[in-house]
Amino acid sequence: MVRVVVVDDEPMVCAHLRTILGSAPDIEVVDEAHDGAAGVAAVRRNRPDVVLMDLRMPVLDGIAAIEQIGRLADPPVVVVLTAFDADQYVLRALRAGAAGRRPHGALSRGRPEADRRLGRQPARSRARPQAGRLAH
Repeated sequence: MVRVVVVDDEPMVCAHLRTILGSAPDIEVVDEAHDGAAGVAAVRRNRPDVVLMDLRMPVLDGIAAIEQIGRLADPPVVVVLTAFDADQYVLRALRAGAAGRRPHGALSRGRPEADRRLGRQPARSRARPQAGRLAH
């Protein structure tokens, strides 16, 4: 089972991703958060395989949250969710340790089974084996 935490300041985005990802039998959205600080807390609490992280959020932005998550022992793979292609925020997120990016809505364009490569490349030293079952 691939365990996922979704972090986005829009509750509707989180609910939509929970529905899409939850339709796959081997993906479980274990938590969601609506700001970066709550996202870091959710990661500490749930120890997911993958984190889907928005960048522009209140309290603590996604880049700072990615940096904090990357300092954890055995950090999960973090994939940036963004409406922007390759802007400065995405580049900063990749430098902070994100494994890749997905446009908002990309996960909903097909079945979750088609989106299994999401966590193939580790954010830091290694990804948990199950993380490779999601896609870019």
